[in-house]
Amino acid sequence: MVLRLPEHIRTQGVTPMNKMKAGIIGCGNISGIYFKNLKESPLVEVVACADLVPERAQERADEFNIANVYSVEELLAQPEIELIVNLTIPASHANVDIAALEWGKHVYSEKPLAITLEEGLRVLNLADKKGLRAGCAPDTFLGSTVQTAKAAIDSGLIGRPIAATAFNMGLGPEAWHLNPEFFYAPGGGPMMDMGPYYLAAMVELLGPARRVSASAGIQIPDRTVGSGPNSGKPITVKTPTHLAGTVDFENGSILTMITSFDIFGGSGLPWMEIYGTHGTLNLTDPNYFNGDVKLSRMGSEEWELLKPVFECGKNERGLGINDMVEAIADNRDHRANARMAYHILEIMQSFQQSSLEGRHVVLQSTYRFGKLPAPLQTEMINNSI
Repeated sequence: MVLRLPEHIRTQGVTPMNKMKAGIIGCGNISGIYFKNLKESPLVEVVACADLVPERAQERADEFNIANVYSVEELLAQPEIELIVNLTIPASHANVDIAALEWGKHVYSEKPLAITLEEGLRVLNLADKKGLRAGCAPDTFLGSTVQTAKAAIDSGLIGRPIAATAFNMGLGPEAWHLNPEFFYAPGGGPMMDMGPYYLAAMVELLGPARRVSASAGIQIPDRTVGSGPNSGKPITVKTPTHLAGTVDFENGSILTMITSFDIFGGSGLPWMEIYGTHGTLNLTDPNYFNGDVKLSRMGSEEWELLKPVFECGKNERGLGINDMVEAIADNRDHRANARMAYHILEIMQSFQQSSLEGRHVVLQSTYRFGKLPAPLQTEMINNSI
């Protein structure tokens, strides 16, 4: 079974005959997989796209047979469009979300939710005021890797979770990305770029966090664009490129996390591990939806490969959008929720704040579902019978 609606999530109230019409704003690198996956969705129909570079929007429209190419302002003004998919650069996420909400449209954004907590809170408050949905990537935690680990934890395979590790160790994207400058501006860096994948997985597995302690620095300040028309152009680094710290969770678990754009060669460290009173779970890269989950039981030196609770593809981006549309019809909370994204944003920002101020940072936000959906792996197992 491929992890794509409607096989794996119920579609009560939403049928292919009444798909929610959506417009995509931002037609850069990440947009291709969204266009591709949403073209196959029984819940969402992409009817328009826009980009600050009109030619880029036209290229995507031609590639995926999208009917309309607009300016951003024209797209927001279209009355038939109910949902905006916001794939702009991080510094624009909050502004585009707010504009969409002001136009009375639901919105789903790429990560992070915003680059400041103040901007993120504006998105949350406006969505509440307007009675609209705000969602935010990543939705990779809906994939088989994290959901298999969640099923293992929920069933008691490792006992009570007590600790975890998360390591994102590598070089930055300047070698391959055609316009990598924004990765090194405020709102960029390895924590804001890759941290959401790890922290969304950890919040899904361990629950909300309560405090952060960390160190952060710009360890390699001189960068150069490595490909494309800007190859050789120097990059001014204005945000930390190596962050290391601990996150204490409300359930008592302690996460040790390092995320870096400064690592040459392999580190040999695991992507993610969850440690319990009776065993350990080892997970693969949380940037992908599928991957092995291994279990080491207490008293054993062997790793046991767990059977996935469902099958899915490597890149199912857009699942969070489908789930949000279905949640609107079902009048329940959606999983890739902007409130979860806000909590993750505060965790990420607290790494740098802790380093600058030399103290633990106690988080002000938390995250729990309102009207709970069924556990994802239960839905998927039931719907695969």
